[in-house]
Amino acid sequence: MYREKLEGLRRFFDPLARLLGKTGLTPDSLTVLGFLLSLGGAYVIATGHFLWGGVIVLVSGVFDILDGALARVTDHATPFGALLDSTLDRLSEAAVLFGLLIYYVNYESAWGGFLVYLTLVGSLMVSYVRARAEGLGLAGKEGIMTRAERVIILALGLLLNQVVPALLIVAVLAYATVLHRVIYVWQQTKKNS
Repeated sequence: MYREKLEGLRRFFDPLARLLGKTGLTPDSLTVLGFLLSLGGAYVIATGHFLWGGVIVLVSGVFDILDGALARVTDHATPFGALLDSTLDRLSEAAVLFGLLIYYVNYESAWGGFLVYLTLVGSLMVSYVRARAEGLGLAGKEGIMTRAERVIILALGLLLNQVVPALLIVAVLAYATVLHRVIYVWQQTKKNS
């Protein structure tokens, strides 16, 4: 399933990445631009402008896809670029969720703030389990709630002014993905024993 999604995205974004490659933009510059956009989105969300926040989150998500595509089609993929991308992806997601937390704190919604916290921890754990598994030489990409899905669901929640249901969906599916990945890694270790 993961490979099929990846191939579909590549067919769409690789031609655009080739065009961007002709402009002289580097993958790392796209990564940083996407991160800066997400910081702006966090501010917009914190001020309660969810529609515009959703648009910015989607645009920064496109930058996140394009940086990897640009690295691949221009043969500029580097270990540092991969680290920078992963790091700024986590910080971007945390910034957007922090924007929501500020919004809910200002409007005294304990439930909204609690959901933001659960979503943030779940999202970070999805990434952590994958990174830890790969650090051990095992596969860890399993599960349905990858970063792309989290960004899309959160952006849709913002665009449709349905943030609490979006947070609930992301949180529940993030924890399900964490569990799925842990079980998958456990199964790999049992095969190797």
